[in-house]
Amino acid sequence: MGAALRRIQLGSALSAFGLGFTVPYLYVYVAQVRDLGAGTAGVVLAVFAMAALAVLPFTGRTIDRRGPLPVLIVASAAAAVGACALGMSDSVVSAVLSAAVLGAGTAVMQPALATMLVWCSSSATRTRAFAMQFFLQNLGLGIGGLVGGQLVDVDRPSSFTVLFLIEAAMFLVLGVVAATVRMPRAASLTEAVPSEGATPKAGLRVLLSHRAMVQLCVLGFVIFFACYGQFESGLAAYGTEAAGIDPSTLGIALAANTAVIVVAQFVVLRLVERQRRSRVIAWVGLIWAFAWIVAGYAGLGHGSQTMATAAMISTYALFGLGEAMLSPTVAPLVADLAPEAMVGQYNSAFALVKQLALAVGPAVGGPMGAALHGPYIVTFVLFSLGITVLALKLGRRLTPVQDKPSLAAVPSRVVAVSLPDSEPAAAPTVVR
Repeated sequence: MGAALRRIQLGSALSAFGLGFTVPYLYVYVAQVRDLGAGTAGVVLAVFAMAALAVLPFTGRTIDRRGPLPVLIVASAAAAVGACALGMSDSVVSAVLSAAVLGAGTAVMQPALATMLVWCSSSATRTRAFAMQFFLQNLGLGIGGLVGGQLVDVDRPSSFTVLFLIEAAMFLVLGVVAATVRMPRAASLTEAVPSEGATPKAGLRVLLSHRAMVQLCVLGFVIFFACYGQFESGLAAYGTEAAGIDPSTLGIALAANTAVIVVAQFVVLRLVERQRRSRVIAWVGLIWAFAWIVAGYAGLGHGSQTMATAAMISTYALFGLGEAMLSPTVAPLVADLAPEAMVGQYNSAFALVKQLALAVGPAVGGPMGAALHGPYIVTFVLFSLGITVLALKLGRRLTPVQDKPSLAAVPSRVVAVSLPDSEPAAAPTVVR
């Protein structure tokens, strides 16, 4: 990695480390430590998603006009303010407003960081750049959660305030590190890196007319709905209600999920980076379908409690394997589909789809996982198989190099040949 890419990855990992301090304990903090009640805690969690939905539609155009660097600095500063305020909130109004600021800031960071990764990488290095980001973010979240767990004390609100202050400090570090990055202005990025006040050449209409990108967004919604949207809602409810596992076991299951990602990420990367992206995603759908079947055995089978517990932990581990396969495929594909002037808008659009799935997933999966055990498992087995079908259909709309970047003879920006029209773009001509 170049110096700019290393700094971006460092800042991204540190911000994830800060998030890890508070994310596992936010519900307990609002409901019990601040004694604001379960209803307020639910509102605070919902506000995070709603804030993201409010700001992401405007984020992409701003990134393409001003560049991702100033957007990331402003977003990290806003997130730091929100984290500080939330750590000191002792009323419903202040907690909700603080959560809105924190949610908006962290949501804007995602497409800004993704766009910076695109600018600092080529088609030959982009797959590994996004895989490294995913690896470091999960490692940071895991370590932050473990360290934070040693510091918190439900009888001392000040201990939680310390966690939020650490989180705010990490966001500020991200902003400072980002400010030191010198973004590349190579010839291949002349159009992608806008000059001051430049206006992007395209907008939402162009994105919506790009059938491959629309199909990828639909696929992304199903992916995040069927996996991430169930971790802390439907799957957790199903595990405790149907499988009868102890709530503390959920922490072990999440740790197993993170451990598989950390251990398997680069082993998996070696296997998938020369495969077609669409087929890798299709395999993820099959792996996750099997994971849901294993979860079905945990809650609907007639095995012992030990077997049910092992099955639930295995389910989370299998999800982690699929996540490790997705990280070097989906995010780089979004970048490779984007026209030069719309990298930020494409990243923001995909982040918006992710947030929608994360908002809808718990609302649908939570009640089903708690009460409709059989239909819940069947529903998400079918959704996982849907990932496989949608991925194979998407593969037919991609150029050979977009689907398999290793086919490129020389490092080049594949996005330059992705045209948002009704038909797949022709394969690029390699200039020698």
